Amino acid sequence: MVAITTLPRNETGIETALGILKQRFGEKFQTGQAIREQHGHTTTWIENQMPDAVVFPHSTQEVAEIVKICAEHKVPVIPFGTGTSLEGHINAPAGGVSVDLSEMNKVLAVHAEDLQAVVQPGVTREDLNTHLRDKGLFFPIDPGANASLGGMTATRASGTNAVRYGTMKDNVIGLEVVMADGTVIRTAHRAKKSSAGYDLTRLLVGSEGTLGLITEITLRLQGIPEAISAARCSFPSVDAACRAAMMAIQYGLPVARMELLDADSVRAINNYSKLGLPEEPLLLLEFHGSEAGVAEQTEMFQAIAEEVGGKGYEAAASTEDRNRLWKARHDAYWAIQTLRPGTQALATDVCVPISRLAECVTAAQARLAELGLLGPIAGHVGDGNFHNALLVDMNDPEERAKADEFTGWLAELAVSMDGTCTGEHGIGQGKMPYLKRELGPATTYMAAIKRAMDPDNIMNPGKIVAL
Repeated sequence: MVAITTLPRNETGIETALGILKQRFGEKFQTGQAIREQHGHTTTWIENQMPDAVVFPHSTQEVAEIVKICAEHKVPVIPFGTGTSLEGHINAPAGGVSVDLSEMNKVLAVHAEDLQAVVQPGVTREDLNTHLRDKGLFFPIDPGANASLGGMTATRASGTNAVRYGTMKDNVIGLEVVMADGTVIRTAHRAKKSSAGYDLTRLLVGSEGTLGLITEITLRLQGIPEAISAARCSFPSVDAACRAAMMAIQYGLPVARMELLDADSVRAINNYSKLGLPEEPLLLLEFHGSEAGVAEQTEMFQAIAEEVGGKGYEAAASTEDRNRLWKARHDAYWAIQTLRPGTQALATDVCVPISRLAECVTAAQARLAELGLLGPIAGHVGDGNFHNALLVDMNDPEERAKADEFTGWLAELAVSMDGTCTGEHGIGQGKMPYLKRELGPATTYMAAIKRAMDPDNIMNPGKIVAL
């Protein structure tokens, strides 16, 4: 596996800062072993590097105060949302303070007429959509996990709806951020567009807490569609399913969701969710629009699917049936682990131009077979993004080495196809080597931005780029 670096600790600074924080924040300051381990936990193979303390602020002012104290004593600050990241984003390789933003969980404003909401970072996507339901609005970005909107912004998350609604970078209008010296800035106001200066919003979306701590987010909303219909269709091969997806996009079909499950993934969700689906490559789809528009989209995709050998096309218009289908897709990570009990699912993702998707997925399957690894594939094929969940015996060094080899090989394959080493998981610690291979000298400029904005390297150090 990729070696994870431990950075030098500032023992004196940490001890001093923790003393000040304890006195200032009282019960909102915690140093228990279990809570520190939880805040270094990552849902992947990366070793736990826990912080020295966890603080639970309730306001931007408190976040700024925490950062100022840590900056004065050169102590690392690591933001924490819900802990669902996959590449070691919340680890503390130099120790320091985890700032848990989960209690900053208020929806501050909904501007329905402007299709906007202003939220604190601890609000989860499900919480926001529950709040918006009676207003006829929803927030479309759905990474599967009930992640916090602050974490989703920091990692530039996307998910199942990205093919129609884009990713977090397309749905964040402006941010309030506490910078490395404790200064609070606002990157934009609520105007629909702006030509005012550098686009700091886009710089901070996806910065993974390495440049600042997000304390408020202004989001773009959508109206709940008049009609929503889901569908599923089986295919003779992954290649055929990918070709159907590519044809749908090329024809301009406005699909809201288009998810691929290979035969292993279908078998897993059948075991876990008791769906009884044919254990062949499967596309799950969702269409949004008017009643007439959804009906037309459904018919058009059925014709496309049949052209490449799709069969068993079935629509699901009721909310109950649609939710059951999508819950099974969102549970795929846990379902896949039932295929080989006692192993750990190591998730990785890449994204390629949709014209290369079938080639990339097919090559990945062949490489897994060659290495003797079980790695079911699920993906957001409408935008060329797919995931492998490698089921690995972590006590077997040879198997771990093969998994590492595959992860690196897949990242390099995607880059060779003019794609990226990660479509939505982010870089964190785990994909730092692949970022350099992908962007080369551009990472030098990323490091220069990091040094300029965080000269003491206290903001989530050891992530994205090495200094």
